[in-house]
Amino acid sequence: MLVQFLAAAGVLALLTLVPGPDLAVVTKRAVSSGWQDGLRTAGGITSGLLVWGVLTLAGLAAVLAASATAYTVVKLAGAAYLVFLGIQTLLHSRRVRAQHVGALPDAPAGSPWRTGLVSNVFNPKIAVFYTGLLPTLAPTGLAPHTGMALLVLIHVALTAVWLGGYVLLLAKARAFFQKPAVRRAMDRVTGTVLIGFGLKVATTRP
Repeated sequence: MLVQFLAAAGVLALLTLVPGPDLAVVTKRAVSSGWQDGLRTAGGITSGLLVWGVLTLAGLAAVLAASATAYTVVKLAGAAYLVFLGIQTLLHSRRVRAQHVGALPDAPAGSPWRTGLVSNVFNPKIAVFYTGLLPTLAPTGLAPHTGMALLVLIHVALTAVWLGGYVLLLAKARAFFQKPAVRRAMDRVTGTVLIGFGLKVATTRP
């Protein structure tokens, strides 16, 4: 059973490290308003994973993954939110440019925790991931719900460690990212990436 858990953790770790909307959202917040907000955003994302975990164990995520209409509604809502964040970030880069050299731009409005939570909860791919992949990784020696619950907690822990470590790594280069030219470039890149992810989410199928 331990070997099965280690193998499952390895697969989950590899999937966690793949860049996606969560990483882009955390980058946006950490660069724009500091590592504290970056960590709060990561906390919102991990909370979203817990929500998906509960829905999966309750069987609701499977309904979403199987229903084309429900999947489309959540998909388009999530895509719209990512595009909104991307446009907000691009507009933020224009405000940075308008400020005098050395001044810090205004922090983005809204709760960073809520930003992370909403971006994750409205990602229907998590529902497909939890209902399609996790059952194949669950140890055979445990009850299905117990095994799934443990895998969800492992995934949440891996995500928290990865995003938290990433935010703290960005904090090490704080002086570099505070340069107006660098902040503008990061905002433009991050905004474009968020819009790209939003369009990708909108056009993907279950």
